[in-house]
Amino acid sequence: MRKGLIFGFAALAAIATVSSGARAAGEGPALPQMEWSFDGPFGTFDRPAMQRGLQVYREVCSACHSLKYVAFRNLSDLGYDEDEIKAIAAEYTVVDGPNDEGEMFEREGRPSDYFPSPFPNDKAAAASNGGAAPPDLSLMAKARMGGPTYLYALMTGYEEPPADFPGDNYNLYFPGHQIAMAAPLFEDGVSYADGTPATVEQMAKDVSHFLMWTAEPKLEDRKGMGIKVLIFLVVFTGVLYAAKRKVWADVH
Repeated sequence: MRKGLIFGFAALAAIATVSSGARAAGEGPALPQMEWSFDGPFGTFDRPAMQRGLQVYREVCSACHSLKYVAFRNLSDLGYDEDEIKAIAAEYTVVDGPNDEGEMFEREGRPSDYFPSPFPNDKAAAASNGGAAPPDLSLMAKARMGGPTYLYALMTGYEEPPADFPGDNYNLYFPGHQIAMAAPLFEDGVSYADGTPATVEQMAKDVSHFLMWTAEPKLEDRKGMGIKVLIFLVVFTGVLYAAKRKVWADVH
Protein backbone atom coordinates (compact mmCIF):
# COMPACT_ATOMS: atom_id res chain seq x y z
CA MET A 1 0.00 0.00 0.00
CA ARG A 2 2.86 2.35 0.85
CA LYS A 3 4.43 1.71 -2.54
CA GLY A 4 1.10 2.47 -4.17
CA LEU A 5 0.82 5.79 -2.36
CA ILE A 6 4.36 6.76 -3.31
CA PHE A 7 3.69 5.86 -6.93
CA GLY A 8 0.45 7.88 -6.88
CA PHE A 9 2.15 10.99 -5.50
CA ALA A 10 4.95 10.62 -8.03
CA ALA A 11 2.44 10.35 -10.87
CA LEU A 12 0.59 13.47 -9.72
CA ALA A 13 3.86 15.38 -9.50
CA ALA A 14 4.82 14.26 -12.98
CA ILE A 15 1.45 15.32 -14.40
CA ALA A 16 1.74 18.73 -12.74
CA THR A 17 5.25 19.18 -14.09
CA VAL A 18 4.23 18.19 -17.60
CA SER A 19 1.17 20.46 -17.49
CA SER A 20 3.22 23.44 -16.32
CA GLY A 21 5.86 22.78 -18.92
CA ALA A 22 3.27 22.42 -21.66
CA ARG A 23 1.73 25.73 -20.73
CA ALA A 24 5.08 27.48 -20.68
CA ALA A 25 6.07 26.00 -24.02
CA GLY A 26 2.77 26.32 -25.84
CA GLU A 27 1.06 29.36 -24.41
CA GLY A 28 3.76 31.81 -23.47
CA PRO A 29 6.30 32.44 -20.70
CA ALA A 30 6.07 30.89 -17.27
CA LEU A 31 3.79 32.73 -14.88
CA PRO A 32 5.37 34.92 -12.18
CA GLN A 33 5.95 33.41 -8.76
CA MET A 34 3.20 34.55 -6.42
CA GLU A 35 2.44 33.95 -2.77
CA TRP A 36 -1.23 33.83 -1.81
CA SER A 37 -2.57 33.69 1.72
CA PHE A 38 -4.96 30.92 0.67
CA ASP A 39 -2.19 28.61 -0.60
CA GLY A 40 -1.36 25.42 1.28
CA PRO A 41 -3.49 23.19 3.51
CA PHE A 42 -3.81 25.88 6.20
CA GLY A 43 -4.31 28.83 3.84
CA THR A 44 -7.07 31.38 4.42
CA PHE A 45 -8.44 34.36 2.56
CA ASP A 46 -7.10 37.83 3.33
CA ARG A 47 -10.23 39.90 4.11
CA PRO A 48 -8.67 43.36 3.59
CA ALA A 49 -7.22 42.21 0.26
CA MET A 50 -10.61 40.89 -0.84
CA GLN A 51 -12.33 44.14 0.13
CA ARG A 52 -9.80 46.06 -1.94
CA GLY A 53 -10.33 43.58 -4.77
CA LEU A 54 -14.07 44.16 -4.61
CA GLN A 55 -13.42 47.89 -4.91
CA VAL A 56 -11.26 47.32 -8.01
CA TYR A 57 -13.95 45.12 -9.52
CA ARG A 58 -16.69 47.66 -8.85
CA GLU A 59 -14.74 50.70 -10.07
CA VAL A 60 -12.89 49.12 -13.01
CA CYS A 61 -13.89 45.61 -14.07
CA SER A 62 -17.67 45.91 -13.67
CA ALA A 63 -17.87 48.34 -16.59
CA CYS A 64 -17.49 45.34 -18.92
CA HIS A 65 -17.50 42.12 -16.86
CA SER A 66 -20.41 40.60 -14.97
CA LEU A 67 -20.30 38.74 -11.66
CA LYS A 68 -23.64 37.02 -12.01
CA TYR A 69 -23.10 34.12 -9.59
CA VAL A 70 -22.31 36.32 -6.58
CA ALA A 71 -25.10 37.73 -4.41
CA PHE A 72 -24.63 40.88 -2.34
CA ARG A 73 -25.37 38.92 0.83
CA ASN A 74 -22.31 36.74 0.10
CA LEU A 75 -20.14 39.78 0.85
CA SER A 76 -20.46 38.93 4.53
CA ASP A 77 -17.61 36.49 3.84
CA LEU A 78 -15.41 39.53 3.13
CA GLY A 79 -16.10 41.01 6.56
CA TYR A 80 -18.97 43.37 5.73
CA ASP A 81 -21.84 43.64 8.18
CA GLU A 82 -25.55 43.71 7.31
CA ASP A 83 -25.82 47.49 7.06
CA GLU A 84 -22.74 47.74 4.85
CA ILE A 85 -24.10 45.05 2.53
CA LYS A 86 -27.44 46.84 2.28
CA ALA A 87 -25.63 50.06 1.40
CA ILE A 88 -23.56 48.36 -1.32
CA ALA A 89 -26.62 46.65 -2.81
CA ALA A 90 -28.58 49.92 -2.80
CA GLU A 91 -25.99 51.48 -5.11
CA TYR A 92 -27.17 49.18 -7.90
CA THR A 93 -30.34 49.23 -9.97
CA VAL A 94 -31.95 45.83 -10.52
CA VAL A 95 -34.54 44.86 -13.12
CA ASP A 96 -37.45 43.05 -11.48
CA GLY A 97 -40.94 41.96 -12.35
CA PRO A 98 -43.28 41.54 -13.92
CA ASN A 99 -45.55 43.77 -11.85
CA ASP A 100 -49.34 43.59 -11.67
CA GLU A 101 -49.53 45.16 -15.13
CA GLY A 102 -47.21 42.51 -16.55
CA GLU A 103 -44.32 44.90 -17.05
CA MET A 104 -40.70 44.73 -15.89
CA PHE A 105 -39.49 47.54 -13.66
CA GLU A 106 -36.33 48.82 -12.03
CA ARG A 107 -35.74 49.01 -8.29
CA GLU A 108 -32.97 49.51 -5.76
CA GLY A 109 -30.77 46.49 -5.14
CA ARG A 110 -31.25 44.29 -2.08
CA PRO A 111 -28.83 41.93 -0.27
CA SER A 112 -30.62 38.93 -1.81
CA ASP A 113 -29.94 40.19 -5.36
CA TYR A 114 -26.98 39.15 -7.47
CA PHE A 115 -24.54 41.61 -8.99
CA PRO A 116 -26.31 42.94 -12.11
CA SER A 117 -24.58 42.59 -15.47
CA PRO A 118 -23.30 45.74 -17.19
CA PHE A 119 -25.18 44.79 -20.37
CA PRO A 120 -28.78 43.61 -20.87
CA ASN A 121 -27.67 40.53 -22.85
CA ASP A 122 -24.68 38.90 -24.58
CA LYS A 123 -25.51 40.47 -27.94
CA ALA A 124 -25.39 43.94 -26.44
CA ALA A 125 -22.15 43.07 -24.63
CA ALA A 126 -20.54 41.88 -27.85
CA ALA A 127 -21.76 44.91 -29.81
CA SER A 128 -20.20 47.24 -27.25
CA ASN A 129 -16.85 45.43 -27.27
CA GLY A 130 -15.87 44.94 -30.87
CA GLY A 131 -17.88 41.77 -31.37
CA ALA A 132 -16.53 39.82 -28.36
CA ALA A 133 -18.64 39.67 -25.22
CA PRO A 134 -16.50 40.09 -22.07
CA PRO A 135 -16.67 36.88 -20.01
CA ASP A 136 -18.32 36.65 -16.62
CA LEU A 137 -15.70 36.73 -13.86
CA SER A 138 -17.50 34.72 -11.18
CA LEU A 139 -15.60 31.49 -11.84
CA MET A 140 -12.67 32.85 -13.84
CA ALA A 141 -10.03 32.08 -11.20
CA LYS A 142 -10.88 28.37 -11.51
CA ALA A 143 -11.51 28.37 -15.24
CA ARG A 144 -7.97 29.33 -16.29
CA MET A 145 -4.82 27.29 -15.83
CA GLY A 146 -2.75 29.09 -13.23
CA GLY A 147 -5.86 30.43 -11.49
CA PRO A 148 -5.41 33.76 -9.70
CA THR A 149 -1.73 33.87 -10.65
CA TYR A 150 -2.69 33.81 -14.33
CA LEU A 151 -5.23 36.60 -13.75
CA TYR A 152 -2.56 38.67 -11.99
CA ALA A 153 -0.08 38.01 -14.81
CA LEU A 154 -2.65 38.92 -17.44
CA MET A 155 -3.45 42.26 -15.83
CA THR A 156 0.21 43.17 -15.37
CA GLY A 157 1.49 41.68 -18.62
CA TYR A 158 0.74 44.53 -21.03
CA GLU A 159 3.75 45.80 -22.97
CA GLU A 160 4.50 47.93 -25.98
CA PRO A 161 3.87 45.73 -29.03
CA PRO A 162 6.74 44.79 -31.36
CA ALA A 163 6.97 46.67 -34.66
CA ASP A 164 5.52 43.73 -36.61
CA PHE A 165 2.69 43.04 -34.14
CA PRO A 166 -0.71 43.02 -35.93
CA GLY A 167 -2.75 44.57 -33.12
CA ASP A 168 -2.72 47.29 -30.47
CA ASN A 169 -2.96 45.31 -27.22
CA TYR A 170 0.13 43.18 -26.63
CA ASN A 171 0.05 40.99 -23.52
CA LEU A 172 3.05 38.88 -22.57
CA TYR A 173 0.98 36.16 -20.89
CA PHE A 174 -2.03 35.92 -23.18
CA PRO A 175 -1.85 33.01 -25.67
CA GLY A 176 -0.71 34.50 -28.96
CA HIS A 177 -0.10 37.82 -27.14
CA GLN A 178 -2.93 39.57 -29.03
CA ILE A 179 -5.74 40.38 -26.61
CA ALA A 180 -8.94 42.30 -27.30
CA MET A 181 -9.04 43.91 -23.86
CA ALA A 182 -6.96 47.03 -23.42
CA ALA A 183 -4.92 47.38 -20.24
CA PRO A 184 -7.59 47.79 -17.52
CA LEU A 185 -5.39 49.06 -14.69
CA PHE A 186 -3.41 52.26 -14.30
CA GLU A 187 -1.45 53.71 -11.38
CA ASP A 188 -3.83 55.20 -8.79
CA GLY A 189 -6.79 53.98 -10.81
CA VAL A 190 -8.72 53.66 -7.55
CA SER A 191 -8.39 55.33 -4.16
CA TYR A 192 -8.28 52.55 -1.62
CA ALA A 193 -10.38 53.20 1.44
CA ASP A 194 -7.65 51.78 3.71
CA GLY A 195 -4.94 54.00 2.22
CA THR A 196 -3.02 51.19 0.47
CA PRO A 197 -1.03 52.57 -2.52
CA ALA A 198 -2.99 51.67 -5.66
CA THR A 199 -0.17 50.45 -7.89
CA VAL A 200 -1.03 48.32 -10.91
CA GLU A 201 0.55 45.30 -9.22
CA GLN A 202 -1.38 45.87 -5.98
CA MET A 203 -4.72 46.29 -7.72
CA ALA A 204 -4.08 43.24 -9.90
CA LYS A 205 -3.20 41.12 -6.87
CA ASP A 206 -6.20 42.33 -4.85
CA VAL A 207 -8.78 41.74 -7.57
CA SER A 208 -7.25 38.33 -8.37
CA HIS A 209 -7.52 37.45 -4.67
CA PHE A 210 -11.15 38.58 -4.69
CA LEU A 211 -11.90 36.53 -7.81
CA MET A 212 -10.41 33.45 -6.19
CA TRP A 213 -13.02 33.86 -3.47
CA THR A 214 -15.87 34.32 -5.98
CA ALA A 215 -14.75 31.12 -7.74
CA GLU A 216 -14.33 29.06 -4.56
CA PRO A 217 -16.08 30.76 -1.63
CA LYS A 218 -16.01 27.58 0.48
CA LEU A 219 -12.25 27.10 0.15
CA GLU A 220 -11.60 27.68 3.86
CA ASP A 221 -14.41 25.31 4.88
CA ARG A 222 -13.05 22.64 2.52
CA LYS A 223 -9.54 22.93 3.91
CA GLY A 224 -10.83 22.90 7.48
CA MET A 225 -12.81 19.74 6.81
CA GLY A 226 -9.79 18.11 5.17
CA ILE A 227 -7.63 18.79 8.23
CA LYS A 228 -10.33 17.35 10.50
CA VAL A 229 -10.55 14.22 8.33
CA LEU A 230 -6.78 13.76 8.44
CA ILE A 231 -6.74 14.12 12.23
CA PHE A 232 -9.57 11.58 12.50
CA LEU A 233 -7.70 9.13 10.26
CA VAL A 234 -4.52 9.47 12.32
CA VAL A 235 -6.41 8.86 15.58
CA PHE A 236 -8.41 6.01 14.03
CA THR A 237 -5.20 4.40 12.79
CA GLY A 238 -3.78 4.59 16.30
CA VAL A 239 -6.91 2.99 17.75
CA LEU A 240 -6.78 0.18 15.19
CA TYR A 241 -3.10 -0.42 15.89
CA ALA A 242 -3.72 -0.55 19.64
CA ALA A 243 -6.63 -2.95 19.09
CA LYS A 244 -4.46 -5.14 16.88
CA ARG A 245 -1.74 -5.27 19.55
CA LYS A 246 -4.33 -6.20 22.17
CA VAL A 247 -5.98 -8.93 20.08
CA TRP A 248 -2.70 -10.53 19.02
CA ALA A 249 -0.84 -10.05 22.31
CA ASP A 250 -1.24 -13.71 23.37
CA VAL A 251 -0.10 -15.00 19.96
CA HIS A 252 3.15 -13.07 20.08
